[in-house]
Amino acid sequence: MNMQERPGTPKIAKALALALAMTLLAVVFGLYARPDFMVQLANQMWACF
Repeated sequence: MNMQERPGTPKIAKALALALAMTLLAVVFGLYARPDFMVQLANQMWACF
């Protein structure tokens, strides 16, 4: 049995991975634009110790 994927599948997976990475980066940069959120996050991290 030959278990090869369709020719377009790797391109679609690569495009979806790139779109997911770009979305994640946009969210992270957006959160850095809100200093109050970053202070709250730092306080929560510090409270763990």
